[in-house]
Amino acid sequence: MVVELTRNNSVLNRFVAELRDQHIQKDPLRFRRNLERVGEVMAYELSRTLDYREQETVTPLGVTTTQVPAQLPVLATILRAGLPLHQGLLNYFDGAECAFISAYRKHRKGEDGFDIEVEYLSSPSLEDRVLVISDPMLATGRSMVMVQRALQRLGKPKALHIVSVIASSEGIAYLKSHVPPDTRIWVGAVDEEMTAQAYIVPGLGDAGDLAFGVKL
Repeated sequence: MVVELTRNNSVLNRFVAELRDQHIQKDPLRFRRNLERVGEVMAYELSRTLDYREQETVTPLGVTTTQVPAQLPVLATILRAGLPLHQGLLNYFDGAECAFISAYRKHRKGEDGFDIEVEYLSSPSLEDRVLVISDPMLATGRSMVMVQRALQRLGKPKALHIVSVIASSEGIAYLKSHVPPDTRIWVGAVDEEMTAQAYIVPGLGDAGDLAFGVKL
């Protein structure tokens, strides 16, 4: 199931538009905050799919009951670009356990092609948990699939959610054929094209560089 949130007009459209804007992108603080705000909106939308339980609360004037999440998800993100988006999710699921994965493109010398390297993983047990994996850009989808498979070694989640700001249609198709069939994919917008170097067009550029500075 793919949920493309900008198909229905909301304040999220503004955040995505500012993330794409080459002039607003010159302010890294604004760029990171917009990624964070997208994460907050995604957390709210995703929260509708969780299981809930009744909780009793004592107020100064009496007692009331409220439906609250029965279990918070595990929030996983891909370093480094995913950190602001992850923070937005964590702002709403503030008691959640977290997982962090280092995955990057290792380009072949003199070629457009690249391999995906996963170097670091820190995570709680995922057995029978709701797992949310976030990364701002979903281009080919290969990094996301490799990360999901690496996390599988830590237990089988009862539900998997993938959160991204901009995805390519090719990346969405790749995910659909390589992740569990009941996975929910939450994206801000889906773009149709990619460059030979696998950058999404029109996309927004390199989210990690825009948020944290150009890497060597």
